[in-house]
Amino acid sequence: MNERTNQRINRRWVLAERPKGMIEARHFRLEEVPIPELEADGEILVRNLYLSMDPTQRGWLAYDTYLPAVAIGEVVRSGAVGLVEASRNPEFAVGDLVQGLFGWQDYARILATGPGKPTKLVPGVPIPLAMSALGMTGITAYFGLLDVGRPKAGETVVVSGAAGATGSIVGQIARIKGCRTVGIAGGKAKCDWLVGEAKFDAAIDYKSEKVGVRLRELCPDGIDVYFDNVGGELLDLALARLAMRGRVVLCGAIAAYNDTDLRPGPKNYSNLIIKRGRMEGFLVFDYMKRAPEAVMELWGWIQSGEIHHRVDVKEGLENAPDTLRRLFLGENTGKQLLKIAE
Repeated sequence: MNERTNQRINRRWVLAERPKGMIEARHFRLEEVPIPELEADGEILVRNLYLSMDPTQRGWLAYDTYLPAVAIGEVVRSGAVGLVEASRNPEFAVGDLVQGLFGWQDYARILATGPGKPTKLVPGVPIPLAMSALGMTGITAYFGLLDVGRPKAGETVVVSGAAGATGSIVGQIARIKGCRTVGIAGGKAKCDWLVGEAKFDAAIDYKSEKVGVRLRELCPDGIDVYFDNVGGELLDLALARLAMRGRVVLCGAIAAYNDTDLRPGPKNYSNLIIKRGRMEGFLVFDYMKRAPEAVMELWGWIQSGEIHHRVDVKEGLENAPDTLRRLFLGENTGKQLLKIAE
């Protein structure tokens, strides 16, 4: 409530200028506007509670990807979970918890129809869990590894960004499926967590170890599946260690998202020819019709203790730009969320 005008306001972050290089506070502008009123049948008003911070948002700010770039002056796009406060849609009642692309703002007016409409949270599942291991990151890990990587028991699976939201789940699913798992992460604490709690077979600290040397030591027979969340030099080193019929799953390239110029292509890509390998990218949106399949399996593994997950929660809508930056500075541990309301 704005005490000066006695009018309810909606705080929202909009894109002020298109970022080049690392995102900075100057690229965004915090505005205060009236809370939107519902205007048409099918709409709902959502009060955001948690915002999801994901590496893909950096691409949305800069250029057209699988979604159009966020326009200058437009609310910064992001996933969120919120509470329905008003509804002109019979599928959604006041009080429902829903998830969708609601953006960096307190309130979002959403046309809740069509293929991109919000989804309701499963009753009883904590919001942070619904946005991490049981949300898009868990579903990404599940289908990216099992449908694209197609690991077989006894194979070696290497994961970059292994202590992150998606990578940590990938490695644990691989272990559940009988694979030997090696994670690459930044810092001793992250590597200790991977081996100690997430039960990876080994972890490589790219900040203090020579990754190429460690891959040769830990993967003497090569890498059967490399799940790539990072790109750049790590992808090149993994390609050099690819096993016969090895598969590379391209999920993300966070190492390059803030680059001002395109990096040279990987030097070792010809190893795909020599090893008869396969490198394939994917988007989780292609699998959303099958999402319940992933959620059911993931929920079972979480309840049985076979999968551990971590959620890193910051607070306050005013901290949205700094919270997104944490992903690119390697400061987050697990899924990065921003809580903006109770």
